[in-house]
Amino acid sequence: MRRADRLFKIIQRLRRRSTVTTARELAEALEVSERTIYRDIAHLVDSGTPIRGEAGVGYLLERTFDLPPLMFDEQEIEALVLGARIVRSWSDPALAVAAEDALAKVQSALPEALKERIDSTPLFAFNFRRRAGEMEALADIRRSIHRRRRLRLDYEDGEGAASQRTVRPLGLFYWGVTWTLGAWCELRTDFRSFRIDRIRDFETLEPFADEAGKTLADLFRHYEAEVSRPDPPPQRG
Repeated sequence: MRRADRLFKIIQRLRRRSTVTTARELAEALEVSERTIYRDIAHLVDSGTPIRGEAGVGYLLERTFDLPPLMFDEQEIEALVLGARIVRSWSDPALAVAAEDALAKVQSALPEALKERIDSTPLFAFNFRRRAGEMEALADIRRSIHRRRRLRLDYEDGEGAASQRTVRPLGLFYWGVTWTLGAWCELRTDFRSFRIDRIRDFETLEPFADEAGKTLADLFRHYEAEVSRPDPPPQRG
C-alpha cells in the first residue's frame, strides 16, 4: 500500500471513532507494524492534521476535521456494487430504487477508467423466492420504524400456531435468506424476533416514545446476551 493511501485510511478510521484508537488497532487493520503507524501519525500531525493522543495511549481525531471527497478505489467500488445488488434483490421496492440511484450517482462521479467497474463487477445477489407481498410488508414496517408507531401483528410461528401481538418495531434484520423484525412485544413483555414471511397481516397503531429497557440499543444488548449463553434456547415470536 502506498504511504499516501495508508495515511488516508488512518484518517478515515480515526474519523469513524468517537473514542481513542490505539496504534495496535490501526496496525492490525492496515497490516503494518506499530512503528509504521507511529511514524505516519507523526507525519500527519506535522502536516497539520488535528490528531490528539500519544504513543502507548491512543489517538483521537478532532470532530471538526473533514476531508474533501476523494475517489473510490476498485475494491470500494466492488463493495458498493455488491451492496446495491443485495439491496435491489432482497429489500423493498423503494430501497431497491434508492440503491440504483445511489449507484448511478457514484458512477457519474467516477473517471472513465473506473466507470466500467460498476457494470463489470462479477459479484451478484439473486433472490429466486422474492414475494411481492413480503416486500410490500417490509416497506410498510420500515416506515413504521421510522415513524415510531406500534404495530398489531397477525403472526404464525414455525409450527403453524397463530397469535396476535402488539409490538414496538425497532429494527429490521437480514439473515441471508429471511428478514426478521426485532421488536418489544407487549404480550410477552420482552424482546422478540418475527420473521417477515410469517406475518399474515398487520395494522399500524399509535406512536410510541423511547422507554428505558425497550429501545434498539437494549435490543442489541439482549441479542448479545443470547449469543453469549453456552446453549442459547431458540427464541420464538
